[in-house]
Amino acid sequence: MNKVRIGTRGSQLALYQAEKVKSELQEAFPELTVEIEIIHTKGDKILDVALSKIGDKGLFTKEIENALLDGSVDIAVHSLKDLPTTLPEGLKLGAVLERAEFRDAFVSRDGRKLSEMKAGDVIATSSLRRQAGLLQVHPDVTLKDIRGNVNTRLKRMEEGYCDAMIMAAAGLQRLGLDRYITEVIDPEVIMPAVSQGAIAIEMRQDDPRVETILSKINHAETWQVVAAERAFLRTLEGGCQVPLGCYSRLENEQLKLSGFVASVDGKEMIRETLTGDIAEPEKLGIQLAELLKEKGAEKLLADVRMR
Repeated sequence: MNKVRIGTRGSQLALYQAEKVKSELQEAFPELTVEIEIIHTKGDKILDVALSKIGDKGLFTKEIENALLDGSVDIAVHSLKDLPTTLPEGLKLGAVLERAEFRDAFVSRDGRKLSEMKAGDVIATSSLRRQAGLLQVHPDVTLKDIRGNVNTRLKRMEEGYCDAMIMAAAGLQRLGLDRYITEVIDPEVIMPAVSQGAIAIEMRQDDPRVETILSKINHAETWQVVAAERAFLRTLEGGCQVPLGCYSRLENEQLKLSGFVASVDGKEMIRETLTGDIAEPEKLGIQLAELLKEKGAEKLLADVRMR
């Protein structure tokens, strides 16, 4: 069967990502028929509760993974930052596309930058990671939770719900909404989410046909750097809804990895950077996580989970 069926969420951004995968597959295999099937997830249906209150295990992936397991689709396309580091039995990460912008974007209603925000200004984000980073640099701002797709959040800001927001820069750029970006945030100010900016393709473990196909579009450098970041997250047993983040970059043929863990109020933060062999990215991720554990990361994360 010369066909591949893609399972994806139905948001504009998710469909962009699925179309991007479809395009790369058809470029590599012109004779291949690629179909996209929209699957609604729990995270898409619950929009009136903060993410940190409903848990995050498979929040945006479980229903798509079920379709993958029962054979309804052949591959699943996700934002890699939404994909848990431990996948359901029978599934694995098959490929990643070349990573886009990995940093966060600051989006303000009046064009002010993050450093120009004042006491009492309202900044919206649903991420505990971003909240912790914000409160460390601006402990006097007011935080509000915000959910919904990119366009919904932008509309709410323009209607006065908040003065500014922090969002993934890649999402805005992929949707052609660069004009809303006031500034791209220095990762040393607010560290990005694990694997932010990367598009993941999930597959069944026992599907050599799909594995061969995906090997042609996998971006090797991105695969290596996100492997380090995901090993860091997995070792800390973190998830989307805990205040931790990391980012990796190649320097002089070495892989440099920075990571942090914080309290929700941003008053406590442990951050470190290590450099290692690009050929052993997971080893570096584990080493960085263990270093943070030695410095008290597990207690901070335990406190967050008890909230």
